[in-house]
Amino acid sequence: MVTRGTRVVDVHWRYSSFSISKPSMLFLLLSHHLYSIEPFSAVAPCVLAFFTAKMDVRLRPVKRHLQRSLKQQDSGEFLKHNDQAKASDVLPLPLYLTNGLFFTMFFSVMYFLLQRWREKIRTSTPLHVVTFSEMAALVSLLASFIYLLGFFGFDFIKSILRPSPASWIIEDDNMEEDKPVKPCGQALIPHISPTNPTTETEVERKKPPPTFEYNSEENEEIIKKVVAGSIPSYALESNLGDCKRAAVVRREALERITGKSLAGMPLEGFDYESILGQCCEMPVGYIQIPVGIAGPLLLNGAEFSVPMATTEGCLVASTNRGCKAIYVSGGATCMLLRDGMTRAPVVRFGSAKRAAELKLFLEDPENFDTLAVVFNKSSRFGKLQSIKCAIAGKNLYIRFCCVTGDAMGMNMVSKGVQNVLDYLQTDYPDMDVMGISGNYCSDKKPAAVNWIEGRGKSVVCEAVINEEVVKKVLKTSVASLVELNMVKNLTGSAMAGALGGFNAHASNIVSAIYIATGQDPAQNVESSHCITMMEAINDGKDLHVSVTMPSIEVGTVGGGTQLASQAACLNLLGVKGASKEEPGSNSRVLATIVAGSVLAGELSLMSAIAAGQLVKSHMKYNRSTRDMTKLAT
Repeated sequence: MVTRGTRVVDVHWRYSSFSISKPSMLFLLLSHHLYSIEPFSAVAPCVLAFFTAKMDVRLRPVKRHLQRSLKQQDSGEFLKHNDQAKASDVLPLPLYLTNGLFFTMFFSVMYFLLQRWREKIRTSTPLHVVTFSEMAALVSLLASFIYLLGFFGFDFIKSILRPSPASWIIEDDNMEEDKPVKPCGQALIPHISPTNPTTETEVERKKPPPTFEYNSEENEEIIKKVVAGSIPSYALESNLGDCKRAAVVRREALERITGKSLAGMPLEGFDYESILGQCCEMPVGYIQIPVGIAGPLLLNGAEFSVPMATTEGCLVASTNRGCKAIYVSGGATCMLLRDGMTRAPVVRFGSAKRAAELKLFLEDPENFDTLAVVFNKSSRFGKLQSIKCAIAGKNLYIRFCCVTGDAMGMNMVSKGVQNVLDYLQTDYPDMDVMGISGNYCSDKKPAAVNWIEGRGKSVVCEAVINEEVVKKVLKTSVASLVELNMVKNLTGSAMAGALGGFNAHASNIVSAIYIATGQDPAQNVESSHCITMMEAINDGKDLHVSVTMPSIEVGTVGGGTQLASQAACLNLLGVKGASKEEPGSNSRVLATIVAGSVLAGELSLMSAIAAGQLVKSHMKYNRSTRDMTKLAT
């Protein structure tokens, strides 16, 4: 009995009772009818003997258990040898002779038919006009083909679907099957105890898995081998087959090697299986970062409660005050200007002339459609938008830009770039690809190309704050904010030679939201490029404030967005996963939320500085009042 999905294929041998499938029954009737026709009487017994010996494959529903034993079993314990009769037992000849007979018959009649059809083609005889000998050959060919297919084909297919031998069956056919593998980070999910269980079975099923004590004698030998270097730390998961145990062993070995304790880092309560090969290698625990909520942020007519993961006091409170000022003033408006992730490989030629020739080819609009077809075949979401090149001597830097749906898209655009490079290699065999990334992208580094051309989502967000709100909520004046923004964010940043840093603290908000929502924290570098503008309007009574951010790099699928905690934060914002209605809309909304939150953070911090409250606020909210000397003792 072979368990597959939610149904079970029950294999029984039925020779005496002729319990066979409908297709087999049709062939049996055909072979029985062949007895009455003289030319076919010789092959009919072969067909009959074959089909009466075949399997009866029937589908029936699975009987599921409500529980599964928590006892760990070896893989061999689930298998039991099958001593039932084999189909070959009903054959009149030994199996090897029967196989040889049908092999010989198959190739003989195939050769005979090919020769006959060749003669008919030469003599212009219709192929559908057949003689008795040709009809007998056709039936023999069919019978031998069916036998060979049944003898070799079924076992071959089963060997692919289930690598265990066909003479073994699953003993425990009531086990829960096809449990979906948890996506990366289905960890830290709280266990909910059952309430009013109805049966003893349900009580047992809903019990949390037992906690095994891994730091025991059975692990001591492995820990010593890791410390000695005979077992690499990175190979523990594959050697032990238990990710949690591997983390425990690795952690203990690390403490012995370094002589330092990791007692403050939690180890329990995390599903290490979920991050294997996806999110983190060689784990020894996990870090806890508190998540605060700022808002509601009224943005484009919708309200958002913004999650911020940070250890900096005052940050969430300050952003929350900015959200309040925006909310009571009627909300903020955000517009997406561009959407395109970039990757820029660097290639080298033997001369600058050849590099210039490829540059002209790539930037020629007539060639774009061809290159786009090559690029786009790597993904149904990745669509090439533009190609821009820069030359440095014999080196050519090619900046590809494409939309990437709801993914941040670095892997997607890299695959498309590789396709184009392979395509260009045919016409430019002297092109030497130095690297898939030549830093002209530019990723995780402050760069003027991102500040000017943009990368990811380019967004502008604005709001008009009423004079009364500026005074009562922000505790300052419109004139003070406008003047401070001029001398600090614009002139001061210019004096410092800032690159995209014409703001008060955009990176604070960007980093906090990125960590909370599973983005790449390192991309905070270019994502925090921002220029904050403030202007007095309506005869100086109201404040117009805006932030322009040309390179917000976010996604709602892939990477850390699959972690349970980060997915919960995305769900709070209503942008979890990929958008089914409009691919890419969730990531674009997330980018506008980031910009709107930065606007709130800029507004509040600038007000605190203008009112002289910055130091006072940090002394109140960013310093611990506990007596640390008592805690130390």
